[in-house]
Amino acid sequence: MRALPADPGHLIVACDGASRGNPGPAGIGVQITTEDGTVVSEIARGIGETTNNVAEYTAVIEGLAQAKELGARSVTLRSDSLLLISQLTGRYRVKSPHLQPLHRRARSIAVGFERISFEHVPRERNVEADRLANEGVDRWRGGER
Repeated sequence: MRALPADPGHLIVACDGASRGNPGPAGIGVQITTEDGTVVSEIARGIGETTNNVAEYTAVIEGLAQAKELGARSVTLRSDSLLLISQLTGRYRVKSPHLQPLHRRARSIAVGFERISFEHVPRERNVEADRLANEGVDRWRGGER
């Protein structure tokens, strides 16, 4: 039997997607921290040729999945995409058919937390996730998958 990790407390999941061209080479960036700012996990990964919105949703899915693996029961998801946050909170509908499955997947992971909040932040408060997303694009373009 596998031992479950101890509850790491409330985690902040900062995520971003990047696409150079729309569509174009794309990457995701996620930085997961404790409330005091201690970094507990980072993701920088290329995801192929796709749109920025697909990259944004993929970052959310990967970030929430990682937080769940870390044992989090309470998270704040932060993004500089107002559209993404508005769709995840139900304020805006997801009209694009290709985004609807990603939205459903993100929401299905989100409901698995005891408490989750979604926060739109300005770009200057999301610089690490942005840096990681661009690193993911660079890795993909350099042949690293």
